[in-house]
Order: sequence, then C-alpha cells, then structure tokens
Amino acid sequence: MGLSFAFLSTFQSLILTLFMHPLHVSVTEIGYDEKDKELEIVMRVFIDDLELAMRDVNNKPELDILNPGTPTLDQMMTSYLASHFAVTLDSKAQKTTYLGHERDGEAFIFYIQVSNVKRLKTISVRNDILISTHEDQSNLVHVTVRGTVRSLRLTKNQPADQLTFDAK
Repeated sequence: MGLSFAFLSTFQSLILTLFMHPLHVSVTEIGYDEKDKELEIVMRVFIDDLELAMRDVNNKPELDILNPGTPTLDQMMTSYLASHFAVTLDSKAQKTTYLGHERDGEAFIFYIQVSNVKRLKTISVRNDILISTHEDQSNLVHVTVRGTVRSLRLTKNQPADQLTFDAK
C-alpha cells in the first residue's frame, strides 16, 4: 500500500498517453569482432512501422509485409538499407552486406555485416530509417568496441553521428 493515489493517477495518465501516442524507435547493435575483423550489426525494427515505410517506398498501399510476395522482404530491405543506413570507419565509407532477417514477436531483426575491418578508432553511423514515415522516429545505435559500449540517438534533425574509441 506504499503507492499514493497521485502516483497511480500519474502512472495511469502516462500509460494512456503511450497508447495514444506510440513510441517510434529502432535499435541497432554494432559489435566489432577483432578476431574475424568485421562489424556484426543487428537491427531491430517494429513490423507495423516498417510496413508503413515499405508501402510508401514501394508504392504498394496494400502491402502485407509478413507476406510480401515479390519483391521479397530481403530484396526490399537490401535496397532500403542501402539508401538509409551507412557506416564510415576512420573517415572511410564501408560496404555493408545485408545477410537476412528473422521475426521476433512484433519486430523484425535484420542482420548486416561489414567485412575487412582492420582497426576501428572512429565510427560514423547514418541511420535515417523510418524517419520519412514518423517525424518523431528515434534510431538508437549501440556500438561495442573492445568491451566499451557507446550509444547514439539518431533523429530527423540528426540522422548521423560519430563515436571515437581508444586505439589499442
């Protein structure tokens, strides 16, 4: 009985607000694998948000992203990510390779790779996925290099940013 009525009322208002105004966010994890000399990238995106974006991009208002037909989801994402996601290491643009996807509840998980990464001191990430669909979209990016984790929040006003890690 430690909760006050005012707290419960505020909490109920917050919950109601969240249902009336959904959160638009994606989360991308980038890990540097020094042994394999690659970046392993995992991007999580809500299915309903992605479906709206893919309907617009592909000019298919009736697109069912769970059963897209042709083009396939992997074909659509290869093209979409090439235009909306980029990685630069130490001022040199990198080739990202789309590996595939899987469904996890209400989200898709996309797997991406950057090969031949000999060293990494600075990483710049551009991630403007879904921003044309949702103006309040936030794309969170967590980068892990040699056990150090740093994060970025990319938005319409700042779709790209850079992190610096100590060289070893």
